[in-house]
Amino acid sequence: MIGMTSYDLQACAGIPSATKQLNDTTQIFTYTGTQPQLSYGGSTLIPIGDIVTTIQNLGGGGGTSCTAVIRLDHDRVSDVHYTGNNDEIIGTDGICSIITRGCARQPEGTMKRSAGGIFGPVSAFHPPTTANQTPSATYSIQSGTVVLNPDKKSKEPAIVPRTE
Repeated sequence: MIGMTSYDLQACAGIPSATKQLNDTTQIFTYTGTQPQLSYGGSTLIPIGDIVTTIQNLGGGGGTSCTAVIRLDHDRVSDVHYTGNNDEIIGTDGICSIITRGCARQPEGTMKRSAGGIFGPVSAFHPPTTANQTPSATYSIQSGTVVLNPDKKSKEPAIVPRTE
């Protein structure tokens, strides 16, 4: 989805549930998705429900919700983050596929193509590498005048004016 225009993003993922304009060139689109938890009927012969619940609790997974936070820089997708209890038993962020599935099934022309290897650079265990954000996407005038106080023993606030 990296590189996709906001028009193409909305065409394949739908209208975002929330938006936030960060500065003149950067905005955030938020998408939410939920997937019902599978239920298994009780059985006295083979306790399938108990086995599945135990595997989910021990191995991760069993997630039912995801929020996709998508940063657009100059009206193009530059970053995608997922939050929520979104892991499946195998892999991470699996529940989030309900949000981005439309974009993956029918790629838009403005998307960055993923290539490399038999299965590409994307796997169930790690995201593809992306370039760093542009300064306009991460910089604001207000935050540019202050820095994090590096002295852990200081009595000063955690955020202090920039001295440069």
